[in-house]
Amino acid sequence: MSNELYTIDHTTTEHLDARLLYVGKSKYGNDWHSTLHSHYFAEFFYVTSGKGVVKVEDTEFTVEESDLVIINPGVSHTEKTLSGEDFEYVFVGVDGIAFCFDNPNSNDDYTHIHYKKDREVVETYLKLLQSEMDKDTPYKTTVCQDLLELLIINIIRKANYSLTLDNSKSVNRACRTAKRYIDENFRESITLDELAEVAKVNKYYLSHAFSEDYKISPINYLISKRIDECKNLLVSSNYSIAQIAGFTGFSSPSYFSQCFKKNTGLQPEQYRKRFRAKGDIQTNPGNFMKKEIIK
Repeated sequence: MSNELYTIDHTTTEHLDARLLYVGKSKYGNDWHSTLHSHYFAEFFYVTSGKGVVKVEDTEFTVEESDLVIINPGVSHTEKTLSGEDFEYVFVGVDGIAFCFDNPNSNDDYTHIHYKKDREVVETYLKLLQSEMDKDTPYKTTVCQDLLELLIINIIRKANYSLTLDNSKSVNRACRTAKRYIDENFRESITLDELAEVAKVNKYYLSHAFSEDYKISPINYLISKRIDECKNLLVSSNYSIAQIAGFTGFSSPSYFSQCFKKNTGLQPEQYRKRFRAKGDIQTNPGNFMKKEIIK
């Protein structure tokens, strides 16, 4: 007869600073996509069925069953289906942490992990999280928080590259709030005073901190978002320059042209002639101005 005993040294017990915000699941059919958006917290996506596309900032990549995507706080992203494909995934919002990635499929914004052999463990934690969140039982918050920590630790342990938590990497909360507000309302008239009010900080502090975190001022970021929308409208619609300026929040066609030339090196008319693509042309502003509900 033999016995083995394992003990825990509680003086070295470690806990993650991560805090579970939500768990959910989505299932979409053919030709669905959300708008580009960001959060002040990290978000996990685990594909349970089908295939789709994830866009993170300016990078797009395909995801399929058993793929995990982790997106850091303050990073713009969206998901969409592929033609003829269903797309189902679980998503988890996690506050208080950011990740430092060291992998060819990653940068400072996100990582894309292909789970095969170890998918059962990840899926088990996610299913338990969903099941527990759906109940109203004692210690629900404690159980969910512990399951989240187990999930994150498992991800870190199983990664075949360096994936570490980095709280110092989290973007200033006020800056994340301002960036998200711009992402969702850039077609409206927005001032630095308004952004400061939304973020609940002094406007001079916001301007400095935003520039430090994103390497661009809040107003220049707003202009860049509008310019990106204008580029799309110039090549995909027959709207006049004045109409496009109005649709995207510029105060006048002349100011729009000035900003566009500074950003692209071309006047709007020159850009349209150079990059106009053959195909269907938009004629209804509602097609692109419709705001979608972000989960």
